[in-house]
Amino acid sequence: MPGANGRSASSIALLPEAEVMIFRPEPLYAPMLDASSYNTVVLGSSFFFIARITALIFLHCSRMSDYEDDMDVDAPASVQFSSHNTDAKAKRPVADLPVEAEDNLPWVEKYRPNTLSEVSGHQDVLATINKFVESNRLPHLLLYGPPGTGKTSTILALARKIYGSKNMRQMVLELNASDDRGIDVVREQIRTFASTKQIFSMAPPTTSSGSSLGAFKLIVLDEADAMTATAQMALRRIMEKYTANTRFCIIANYTHKLSPALLSRCTRFRFSPLKEADIRQLVDQVIEKEQVRIQPGAVDSLVKLSKGDMRRALNVLQACHASSKPLPMKDASKNEPHRESEVITNDTIYNCVAAPHPSDIHEIMTTLLSTSDVTSCLNTLNTMKANKGLALADILSALGEQLQRLEVPVQTRITWLEGLAEIEWRLSGGGSEAIQTGGLVGVVRNGCELMGDKAIPMDI
Repeated sequence: MPGANGRSASSIALLPEAEVMIFRPEPLYAPMLDASSYNTVVLGSSFFFIARITALIFLHCSRMSDYEDDMDVDAPASVQFSSHNTDAKAKRPVADLPVEAEDNLPWVEKYRPNTLSEVSGHQDVLATINKFVESNRLPHLLLYGPPGTGKTSTILALARKIYGSKNMRQMVLELNASDDRGIDVVREQIRTFASTKQIFSMAPPTTSSGSSLGAFKLIVLDEADAMTATAQMALRRIMEKYTANTRFCIIANYTHKLSPALLSRCTRFRFSPLKEADIRQLVDQVIEKEQVRIQPGAVDSLVKLSKGDMRRALNVLQACHASSKPLPMKDASKNEPHRESEVITNDTIYNCVAAPHPSDIHEIMTTLLSTSDVTSCLNTLNTMKANKGLALADILSALGEQLQRLEVPVQTRITWLEGLAEIEWRLSGGGSEAIQTGGLVGVVRNGCELMGDKAIPMDI
């Protein structure tokens, strides 16, 4: 209901008491005013009310966070791109957890590198990124390559080196583009975070050894190849507009799914599959720290089956270690001796990965190469698949590796590889596994018939 000055009681009730008194005519002199004077007083109060509310709005906005309400903007604004940053070696928050909580962590996170020097492999890429940091000329980055090769670990270690663990929350925005992949995320979250630069750009000049480039914000877009085409086009313009105060790091598995406009704005680094020596180095450290009982041959199989994927190697090792621990007895007494974990064997690794054992592949090869009866070969292969729980795709990969090691004529090798590639392509397209199993037998036998009566060496 409107009051004496034309405002509703509800709107006045929202204001502090001191401000309400400004717009409320005094009851002593209000009846003595004529209509013209009263309107003048009310109109003047209205203008003062608008001015006062505007001032309050600006005051409130100046106190707002640059990005979400829970972010702290009181962190030091002047942070240098320097390897001498003492906060850069601080442990990540996960390392500060209680021992019980840390023991329950996946080993992938527990042993994630904290510094660039701890990242396995890719020494040429790390050396180039370090030069960018030391020279205070960090460009937009594009890190691409297969999963588990250290792309995310590298950029997080770089951010920790630049800002320190305490300032990463204010200066780094990390988004997984496979979940947040629409244009709304680009327009709202990314643009809002990238556009707030006033509070950081007012940092005082630093020493003569470096500039205040550490005040730049960093936006990490993981799995960016899952972003929609519209979102990628919107991101292109934001990268150009806010380059003065923001750096972008795009992480992807496949570059052909990214817009050429995004690719041209980034310095690209390819993370190839890790070498077996690099994977073995970290695996040996984890085995020692976690006191894993494992045979040396099982370690070799683990490193080989990981195929350059460090994440896969650690996950398989942790799963095998967990399965080797004896379950606690319900009615066990306290004086009962501690039972040790079982030793992880070669079979344990292959069973955990669900990969065909080398002995199974050798048996399949022997049957296909030495038996001319196609029906007999097909029955043997189907029986092994059913009894061992083998998938045709895994058999194709392992069989292809072994066939390439044989000393056979070129035409036979071409027939085998071309046929295996065709079968694998049909399986990926949803082809029948039963029919493609018969195709596998036919491909191998066709290559053998090209050799005639020449014996095939089976030393593999």
